[in-house]
Amino acid sequence: MDRRDAVKYMSILLGGTFIGAEAFLSGCKSNTGKATDWSEDDIAYLNEIGETILPQTATPGAKAANVGKFMTIMVNDCYEEADQKVFHDGMRKINDAAKDKYSKGFMDLAPQQRHDLLVGLDKEAKTQQQKVEAFNQGESAKETAEIAKGNLKYKRQYMSPHYFALMKQLTMLGFFTSEVGATKAIRYFPVPGRYDGCIDYKKGDKLFI
Repeated sequence: MDRRDAVKYMSILLGGTFIGAEAFLSGCKSNTGKATDWSEDDIAYLNEIGETILPQTATPGAKAANVGKFMTIMVNDCYEEADQKVFHDGMRKINDAAKDKYSKGFMDLAPQQRHDLLVGLDKEAKTQQQKVEAFNQGESAKETAEIAKGNLKYKRQYMSPHYFALMKQLTMLGFFTSEVGATKAIRYFPVPGRYDGCIDYKKGDKLFI
């Protein structure tokens, strides 16, 4: 699965714009983002969030793909500064939400408590995402209209997505583009040099890439 296909797949699956897609597809770093020195604790924390989103079942989970490390690279290299701030603040907010609900930090929660907490945040994120998409589309249309009028200095406003939407996007992308995700969770047929469109598929089989 190449970069463009991965972004398209994740956007369809999650039902929204993939943040950082332009930088990810071009292989270039964002213009306004700032690099953060992430600690091993940060990566472990993000791995546990990812594992709660995509837990190990009959196939490996997100932690096996080290999605925490993937998230830190994506946030540093592909996110604009505003989205970086949303992501960093979100890490703190998840821990604060765990303390408010269960009187202990996220890393100390039982698996079911983590699941229930993130399910609530996912519902919150989906509700906000509808507002985000509508706002950003409206601003994009305004920008196009202003440029058509010759107003090249017009700068559209931008609304960042919910922090959990960012984490979920990166978890999914990090997992399904990893070796373990592509070979263990998805049916992988390396066919060098040619396209084979006649591979048998039965109902219930894993997805193809």
